[in-house]
Amino acid sequence: MSSFSLDSRLDGAVGGKTAAALERAFGVRTVGDLLAHYPRRYARRGELTPIVSLPVGEPVTIVADVRRVNERRMQNRKGSLLEVLIGDGNGELSLTFFNQSWRAKDLRPGRRGIFAGKVGEYRGTKQLAHPDYELFDDELEAQVTAASYATVPIPIYPATSTIASWQITKIIQLVLDGLGDVPDPLPDSLRVREGLLDARTAIERIHRPESLDQVEPARATLRMHEAFVLQTALLQQRAFVRALAATSRPPGELLERFDAALPFSRTPDQRSVGDQIERDLQGDWPMNRLVQGEVGSGKTLVALRAMLQVAESGGQSALIAPTEVLAGQHLRSIARMLGPDLAPELMPTLLTGQLPAAERRRSALRAAAGQARIVIGTHALLSESTTFADLGLVVVDEQHRFGVDQREQLRAKGSSPHALVLTATPIPRTVAMTVFGDLDVSTIRTLPAGRAGIETFVAPLAEKPAWFARVWDRIAEEVATGRQAFVVCPAIDSEALSKDDTADDLIESAEGQRTRWGVVQTANLLERHPAFDGIRVEILHGRMPGEQKDAVMQAFARGEIDVLVATTVIEVGVDVPNASTMVILEADRFGVSQLHQLRGRVGRGSFAGLCLLVTEAEAGSVARERVDAVAGTTDGFELAERDLELRGEGDVLGDAQSGVRSSLRLLRVVADADIIARARVAAESVLDEDPALLRHAALAAALERRVGMQERAALAKT
Repeated sequence: MSSFSLDSRLDGAVGGKTAAALERAFGVRTVGDLLAHYPRRYARRGELTPIVSLPVGEPVTIVADVRRVNERRMQNRKGSLLEVLIGDGNGELSLTFFNQSWRAKDLRPGRRGIFAGKVGEYRGTKQLAHPDYELFDDELEAQVTAASYATVPIPIYPATSTIASWQITKIIQLVLDGLGDVPDPLPDSLRVREGLLDARTAIERIHRPESLDQVEPARATLRMHEAFVLQTALLQQRAFVRALAATSRPPGELLERFDAALPFSRTPDQRSVGDQIERDLQGDWPMNRLVQGEVGSGKTLVALRAMLQVAESGGQSALIAPTEVLAGQHLRSIARMLGPDLAPELMPTLLTGQLPAAERRRSALRAAAGQARIVIGTHALLSESTTFADLGLVVVDEQHRFGVDQREQLRAKGSSPHALVLTATPIPRTVAMTVFGDLDVSTIRTLPAGRAGIETFVAPLAEKPAWFARVWDRIAEEVATGRQAFVVCPAIDSEALSKDDTADDLIESAEGQRTRWGVVQTANLLERHPAFDGIRVEILHGRMPGEQKDAVMQAFARGEIDVLVATTVIEVGVDVPNASTMVILEADRFGVSQLHQLRGRVGRGSFAGLCLLVTEAEAGSVARERVDAVAGTTDGFELAERDLELRGEGDVLGDAQSGVRSSLRLLRVVADADIIARARVAAESVLDEDPALLRHAALAAALERRVGMQERAALAKT
């Protein structure tokens, strides 16, 4: 029999038709890809339940004989219904197939097989609708296979409507039978120290274990394979960046003048992170640093000091923000912090797509000529027409809003510029190590003195519907004391819910219900509410022209608007110290981190903030669990861990940034934190001794398989 390697093309191992079906269903192209499609669970001994005791509503696997087959036309709809009666000597069960009359050729009376599906009930009779099944070829095989299925674990694979689990089992059995040697990516010392299996045995036992006891050692081995290969890739990328030459940017007079004029003392965390960045900017290679910190912790101050250090040698800094509102606010905030002395020298300049054409040309000219040493903008900074005289620092605000391609586009406008990535969404340690493993990570935990904090409460309308009225009264009471309030809605208009109207991580309800409270509906309610007579209410959302959005935000900041009804366009960066109250309608439709971000818009002054999370989610539901988690703590780092548990890791390599489809097969960044940490130490050791992996050919090959061209490109852009 021919021997396959993990790099062999799948069509050469299983045939072109089967390979094409597998690629369409699971995106697999090689033998290694297929063998990384691991079972999601195993049917245990005793799960072959007798028909007579099958539980309704539960998935079952049974061995039975075909007794009778009948096909008839359906009365109330087009098509036919194939009914198959099967029995195991202790009872009988009906199988039903709609418009699949061809199955009658296989399901002939007397044939025996294995049938799997969810038990339903129709007119008092138990049935399986459209079950998976595998028929035995002859009586001897039937006896042997039935006996083995009763004692040997049955791998259950992620399957589709076109490829059933046991079809995958058959294909993988075929491939395993022809699989040759499997080089081990782990160094012998690591494998022995961790008590792991060799690679060939691990692959064999995860796909066809002889007992359940063999499964977990196989999983543990392959989990370490994932962690080790991933950490090696990230560390290689860090080494690649450090091999680039960077222009040294020592600090000087500009930074001294700025620090001397500051009306407050920097917090200890701001000082330590600032010192790290100051050293990075003078280094031999480009800085590649992620700064994470709570809302209001002073990340903008830290970034501005880095810009001043770069400006000392004539270099320019570009700060890219996700929204027009935030870019405009950054410009005003930076100009205010620079003051009348430094601002004219550095000429902070705004460049966004919504600027009038003449003003945009003027801004672009300042950037190209080097007059503007600080340029702040949105995606307009990525335009081919936007150039810089000497781009020395790229600052990305709220990194989770940008893809790696967009970040790379901006960095490509300079010669190996330094990069500073800011996020107010705290990143769990394991995610920082796994997703941002090629960046140096700094954390600002302490908040500036003088902040009164935020109290958060859930308004559970499912249990206490009367609280809805109290929410509006509470806002009116705050406004009466001279404060302002935000009301955040999950959409612009509940009649036309669109992804464009909401933030990226808006969570749809499991039932797919449309939102009840859009900005339009909420504003209409408040117009008629007696408690809001005389209260100035305005709306803000993403479909408004940029100038109008900016005008509304500035009017709110000046105190000319009492209540701002908005979508999540106000999620990041909006700073109005007089705003004391944040009401989030249908809070269960948002993620944990997003709720925390929104809450951070209030409590920024010397008086306490109030956040009310309004939800109709039932107590005990996952949706309610998210809301309760946010109400339970204001510690963003604790919430980030909880958010990760609830949402999943996302694609840790490549461009995907959501938790829907994970590129990780067995590894989980929360549960496997210790494994990842040990893998990183081991990978560092290997790369220190053998940077080019000349003595670790199996690891180099695993990197090529696991970290393909697309992922390599993505890593190079982070």
